[in-house]
Amino acid sequence: MSLLSLKTLSLQIGGTPVLQGIDLDMAQGQITAITGESGSGKSMTALAIMGLLPQGAELQGQILLDGTDIVQTPEPDLCQMRGNAMGMVFQEPMTALNPVQTIGAQVAETIRVHEHVTKAEAHARAATMLDRVGLKVAPTRYPHELSGGQRQRVVIAMAIAMRPKLLIADEPTTALDVTTQARILDLLQGLVDEFGMGLLLITHDLAVVADVADRIAVMQHGRIVEQGPTSDLLRVMRHPYTRALFAASTHAVDLPAVQQDAPLLAVRNVVRDYPTKRVSLLGPRPTFRALDNVSLTVNRAERVGLVGESGCGKSTLTRAILGLEPVQGGQITLDGAPVLQGDLALRRKMQVVFQDPYGSFNPRHRVDRLITEPFHLLQSPPKGAARDKAIAKALTDVGLPTDAADRYIHEFSGGQRQRLAIARALIVEPDLIIFDEAVSALDVSVRAQVLDLIADICRKRPLAYLFISHDLSVVRSITDRVLVMQAGKIVESGLTETVFADPQHPYTQSLIAAAPQLPELAHAADAL
Repeated sequence: MSLLSLKTLSLQIGGTPVLQGIDLDMAQGQITAITGESGSGKSMTALAIMGLLPQGAELQGQILLDGTDIVQTPEPDLCQMRGNAMGMVFQEPMTALNPVQTIGAQVAETIRVHEHVTKAEAHARAATMLDRVGLKVAPTRYPHELSGGQRQRVVIAMAIAMRPKLLIADEPTTALDVTTQARILDLLQGLVDEFGMGLLLITHDLAVVADVADRIAVMQHGRIVEQGPTSDLLRVMRHPYTRALFAASTHAVDLPAVQQDAPLLAVRNVVRDYPTKRVSLLGPRPTFRALDNVSLTVNRAERVGLVGESGCGKSTLTRAILGLEPVQGGQITLDGAPVLQGDLALRRKMQVVFQDPYGSFNPRHRVDRLITEPFHLLQSPPKGAARDKAIAKALTDVGLPTDAADRYIHEFSGGQRQRLAIARALIVEPDLIIFDEAVSALDVSVRAQVLDLIADICRKRPLAYLFISHDLSVVRSITDRVLVMQAGKIVESGLTETVFADPQHPYTQSLIAAAPQLPELAHAADAL
């Protein structure tokens, strides 16, 4: 008997079909992955299983969890099943956690909702569960005091506190660096083996599930277009969409050759310290060194990658380069001039593209105003027809129609928003762009399109960029040279292919070893 069985499951919201005839079976102790692009119906399938669909949703078919039809189960009974018979791990742990409650209290709350136990007993069991998921911090800590990987472990502890039969993990590793991602996937596999639960793993990246899932179901436009055992499906890939997903996962970018070697950005022996809590009333205030004697150079038209785990200092270095963070030692120069806080003329030569394009735009303004925000850095910003011409050129350069200028940011997809973020960076024709995790939240196919766009821009203009990412496959594809950062230091640097093919530092070796791969398909590349 199957643990979970979806039979001809269909869903409409406001008359719009979202799921169409989904059939899926999952056994106890099995890991099943649902993969596909954003909008394919993956998350709505998970919400349907949990009984968390929005108002107005019309659900047809059957969702059998250990013989119980969730579609026909009343809400009070579903409340008892959530957390008890089935648990869910959400993509963004910070929004799934209560910022004003300790992590121990939040895990204990799950236990107390489903069992009549004392507060002390619930907290004791919560501490045990946090230890089981490998979280070596006090249960009295708050979510904002933890890293992304630690917060994800707290969410997992909450989901498995009652040892449910089914665990759903919705993109649990998307925003995590490669080593943390590997640890979370190992943790989920270990929990499946220990508790005998079924794991439904939702992801847009085939490489993430290639070595983890027992079975894979590929979704497109609300339908499962192909499913089967992982090794069989990845070896054969009968459906064109499955082959397209694989091609996007292994996409290689064609970068033009670098024609110049003149230094543009120079970081020399930069030190950045942050004060921490005093250990005694009268003693000196200790400091945390986020950047420890960091030096690097980016030449004109050169593409440099920066990789490292969360907390290694990448973001601090980015803020320092942009002149948004003071440093206690060393010097940062751009085109020979020192980068100083408040220097608008110099900042025009340097722009940034952030990870979350939606969060970096004001939703109340139209695109024409949003992408011209950098004009305030110019002494004589263009006006009238010249301004309209600059907007049209920026939109055309990133592959968007000129009439996009009159629309709002919520009217665009994630990939289009990132194109608009690149247009905003390009509109003042900078010498250097910093891409800060600019493609980490995108589907593999959209990511491939954005990377091709960046390569195309490099062919049109002598653009240099510093590409910061935790996705090593992307960095390998889009950069000429790579820097590896650990604990505030650059521990290895060199030509990208040289570093990836023959890493010298143990930390670089561990990063490359932790990166998800598609080894089963190496022999199938010619078939695509």
